[in-house]
Amino acid sequence: MARQSLLALVVCLAVLGIVGVSRMSAQQAPPPVNDKPLTEKWAPTEWGANDKAGSVNRTTPAMVMKALRLVKQGKVATLGKLYHSSIPAFGARSWSMSFPGTPAGGPFGKNALIYHEEIVTTEIAQMSTQFDGPGHIGVRTSKGDFMYNGRWREQTYERGNGGRVVGMGDLGVEWVAEKGFVCRGVLLDAPAYRGVKRLPIPKDAKSPGIISAADVRAIVQKQGLAEIGEGDCVFIYTGHGDLWLNAEWKGLSPAEKAKRRDEFTSGEPGFGLSACEYLAERKIILTGGDTSANDAQPAGEQGEDFAVPCHTEMQVRRGIWNIENLEFTQLLKDKVYEFAFVWAPLKIVGGTGSPGNPIALY
Repeated sequence: MARQSLLALVVCLAVLGIVGVSRMSAQQAPPPVNDKPLTEKWAPTEWGANDKAGSVNRTTPAMVMKALRLVKQGKVATLGKLYHSSIPAFGARSWSMSFPGTPAGGPFGKNALIYHEEIVTTEIAQMSTQFDGPGHIGVRTSKGDFMYNGRWREQTYERGNGGRVVGMGDLGVEWVAEKGFVCRGVLLDAPAYRGVKRLPIPKDAKSPGIISAADVRAIVQKQGLAEIGEGDCVFIYTGHGDLWLNAEWKGLSPAEKAKRRDEFTSGEPGFGLSACEYLAERKIILTGGDTSANDAQPAGEQGEDFAVPCHTEMQVRRGIWNIENLEFTQLLKDKVYEFAFVWAPLKIVGGTGSPGNPIALY
């Protein structure tokens, strides 16, 4: 073999060896851990070690009566989105509905009654309008997966035959559903504040698509609202959710739906961590918005290295739950930014959350 060929072979083998070691190192790299829940003592919460409901515990009869006094016109706006196989969804989530028969039963009786029913296969708590309950979000620590109020994931699961996980046990959404939400709703119109039709998807920490604590205070002042306070439910409108409005979605072509789904799921404007920390200081009980997370992403105020940090800081740490993919069309049309908000998750035993159709009364 010629000397140059031999040298080339040696170099090639060395490069391949380096690449192989790099790949092995990457494959063997330990998964990330976050010990803040342990070092900062996120549990027990202020409601005690046995609490399963979180910040909805703040609700008092006086707060409910105060919220209902916001109803001035006798109007109702439903805030839920459509549930359909064509809607945008995170990752591999999907909605599949079929009919077991047409009709499913009948005719019965002399009046020849027939009926229909459907079979739905979906991530029932995490599609379309979705409420995040105690069992949805956790934090991987060096001691295990930490969930709300110091519960450990593996110890919390309800298991069925063969050890299969069939529910979230003490973290099931039914514990929140026992209480429900009746609160003063505050809608923050972020595009109007920024002077745009829709906030941009944030690509860096300086993006106008990120709403900070200072922005929240400024929006409240601009909209002429009383300061956010204890027991409030606070919602952000970014305009990003307008990519799939109920009134027009079913009429769009498959190609246009696909285009909008891709854009909707490519990232989203929303709350920065400072805004969520400010709202937590004000002792609110719920956040919501028109996107799939309500956190600014892929970049928030801390850059791209943190995955939807409001989810861990609000839900896991403080029990302040979140409802996503809401539609505010009617409220915005009527210029209503303060209203009575009424919502209760479905009592899905062991569920991570709930679908639904919340109501604004004004």
